Amino acid sequence: MSARGTVSPADLLRLGVFGLRTRPGRVVLSALGIAIGIAAMIAVVGISSSSKAKVDQVLDALGTNVLTVTQAQGFGETPPLPDTALESVQRQDDVESAAAIGTVPETAVYRNGFVPAPETKGISVLAAWGDVPEVLGGELAAGRWIDDTRRAAPQVVLGAEAADALGIDEVRSDSRVWIGGQWVQVVGVLRPLALAEDLDNSVFVPRTLAGQLGFDGAPTAVYTRVDPSRVEQARDVLAGAIRPGAPQDVGVTRPSDALAAKDATDDSFTGLLVGIGGVALLVGGIGVANTMVITVLERRAEVGVRRALGARRRNIRDQFLVESLLLSFLGGVAGVVIGVGVTVAFALAQGWPVAIPLWAVGGGLGATVVIGGVSGWYPAARAARIPPTSALAAV
Repeated sequence: MSARGTVSPADLLRLGVFGLRTRPGRVVLSALGIAIGIAAMIAVVGISSSSKAKVDQVLDALGTNVLTVTQAQGFGETPPLPDTALESVQRQDDVESAAAIGTVPETAVYRNGFVPAPETKGISVLAAWGDVPEVLGGELAAGRWIDDTRRAAPQVVLGAEAADALGIDEVRSDSRVWIGGQWVQVVGVLRPLALAEDLDNSVFVPRTLAGQLGFDGAPTAVYTRVDPSRVEQARDVLAGAIRPGAPQDVGVTRPSDALAAKDATDDSFTGLLVGIGGVALLVGGIGVANTMVITVLERRAEVGVRRALGARRRNIRDQFLVESLLLSFLGGVAGVVIGVGVTVAFALAQGWPVAIPLWAVGGGLGATVVIGGVSGWYPAARAARIPPTSALAAV
């Protein structure tokens, strides 16, 4: 302490550390409340950011320039797409590639001909023309895509879920399924399609085979990849190109919008969880304040001795305020470590990129400083008001 009665920052820090070391159990429990709040906030923000980074990664890989053309959905009954829908789409200048599918009605797929007819496992049969997985940014897990030429033998490609249901995970010369009373060769198995998850539980057949199974030739969906710089323009043109006289009967959607909507929903849920973390942080701050109030009561004798030796009120106040800040900061550091650890472990387990915003870490530590200051101000001011005579009477 100098001649003017001031205490250097280094001395205040030593006093604060000494005060915490004398009550390790209570310090740990108080710091734990802060740590839980900060860890919850960082983990929630980090996991949400990692999930968003994964979605962005998927969108970058698949592209946001895929449009799906289907029969318009509304209250009234609308006609199906015309047989010429794919050709009409392919004639548009903004279209880079396109492919179509059509539902083959009343047709089921079985592992063999002895499976009871009702046990369809919900697998649908789709006629396909054009390279559907290429347009949708999908990949083949095994084999190749179907050959749509007239001379091609009957063949089928399985969606990811359909392959699991049928117990086929690789393509061999004897990989076959039973369709329409005949064996059909499996030539490929698809990986999950992020932009068209409804196709995962389907099998794809050439139009020639589909016609033999009762397909009427009308597509149920046309998948179109357009110029990335003209997505909205292409979106406005496609409906009129397919049905010039009734564009309202054609629906045009962008599959990536569903992923973006999911991301927005996740953001809303994240906000709720961050709020819960904030409540935990508030509870931790109350715990710090309670600890400091009890500390002041227990150390009245120490305060009286220091006041009798010449310590000023602000010296006493600063000492306890530093203890409160240290206590909160220790909890904040522990919370950051726990939160980062949880985020990294969860992201790696899910196969996501790890994305922890720096503002979340900095904001978490900043919040602990604020909480420490607010929580410790009243106990510190109360300690500073203790008269030396009153305190010494407890010695």
